[in-house]
This record gives sequence, structure tokens and C-alpha cells, in this order.
Amino acid sequence: MFETIAIIAIVLAVAIAVILVIAATKPGTLRVTRAVSINAPADRVFPLINDFRQWTVWSPYENRDADMKRVYSGAERGQGAAYAWDGNKNVGSGRMEILQSAAPSKIVIKLDFFKPFEGHNTAEFTMLPQGDATSVTWTMYGPAVFMSKVMQVFINLDHMIGKDFEAGLANLKKLTEK
Repeated sequence: MFETIAIIAIVLAVAIAVILVIAATKPGTLRVTRAVSINAPADRVFPLINDFRQWTVWSPYENRDADMKRVYSGAERGQGAAYAWDGNKNVGSGRMEILQSAAPSKIVIKLDFFKPFEGHNTAEFTMLPQGDATSVTWTMYGPAVFMSKVMQVFINLDHMIGKDFEAGLANLKKLTEK
């Protein structure tokens, strides 16, 4: 009996060690980027991103918790506007603040997650005119803390987060091409 427990303990220790070694080889930064072409001018897309109150109509994260608590502070929109949320396990809690707002081409947001895991990232939205259309790019980047590296052993974060970005960009497209 003792030998069986010892073997199981050794196998578990080796498995954990392998996971930690693999995690240590993951990149030190996380970067997710998605883009879409929207058949609308940038000045129609820009206000939906530049005002956090508008995110409820297009952000894929806004409908994951009907009871999510939202607090808006700072400027009403643009630089200095802030938005904090606290919700269920599907949305966690965090805070965003617009650091840069250059109408109608770029918005830079400080993005802090507190739950379920702490993380500090930057989100950028760029809107580049392309004839009668606008190329809209949503990028999030920041340091990959060790816990996120461990998660990356099991989960492709680019794929997981990228699907959400694609859904949000599709919502922006639908709203602005009307």
C-alpha cells in the first residue's frame, strides 16, 4: 500500500514539474489581435468604443452576467473615462481607463483584471480608413505572469480571447453598417 502511494506521489510530482517547466518556456508577454473591415466611416465606429456606456451594446463580455455591477467614473468619454465591473465567474472583476483618445483613429485603454486572476494589460483600438470602409483592429497586450503561462500549457489564450474579440468586432460591424 505504501509503495502504491509513493509511486502515485512521485508520478504527480513529476507531472507538476513537467507542467511548470513547460510553462516557464512560454512567452513573457501576451498579445491578442483581431481586425475587421467595416463598411462605415471611422467617426461612426469611434464613439461606440470611446464611451464605456456604449460597450453594453457591442462588447461580448457585457451579456455574460445579467447582475454584473458597473461603475463609471472620470470623464464621460475619451481620455480619463473609467469603467469598473464586478460580476460572476464568467466576467470576474476589473477596471478600464482610457489613456489616449485620438478621434477618430485610436483609443488606448489601461485594462486591469482583479478576479479570477490578476492581470494588467493594454487594449488598443485603431480605426484606419480604407476607401469607404474602416479597418478596425482590437489588440490586447501585456506581461504574461507565471499563472497565465501555466494556463497556456492547457489553453490557447489567443484562440480563447480572440473569439471574443471577433464577436465584439462583428457586433460593431453590425451596429455601424446599418
